[in-house]
Amino acid sequence: MQGGEKGFVKNGVVRGENVSIKKDSEKKLEGEPVRLGREEKDVVREAILEAAKRFQQRIYAIAVYSNHVHIVAQYIDVPISVLAGYYKNAGRVALQKSGFKGRVWTSGYDKRYCFDEESLRKRIGYAERHGVNHG
Repeated sequence: MQGGEKGFVKNGVVRGENVSIKKDSEKKLEGEPVRLGREEKDVVREAILEAAKRFQQRIYAIAVYSNHVHIVAQYIDVPISVLAGYYKNAGRVALQKSGFKGRVWTSGYDKRYCFDEESLRKRIGYAERHGVNHG
């Protein structure tokens, strides 16, 4: 959640805790914050990996958390906004098919580009340290 104690990313900048932003984010919630369990994380992971196959996009690493997802993916000539929306929708639909009720994702996403092998390895390493499956 934006403003949370673990920090958050806004406009590509990592920011620390901000109580007023957190309170504002909490006011905007339509219900309780979503926390995915182990099985739900697996459902989301598999849905995103399947969706990536449709785009013929290689997923180097994916980490599904209780409240967000990290994906390290191959560049393809499709706007990131389209891919992010498609992957979010794939996860949502798969969760709903498995009986999940309610809204899953917030609007927006963060993106980081890798312009060399070193930055790519760092991003993959980050995801690997945080519970990743490779695609």
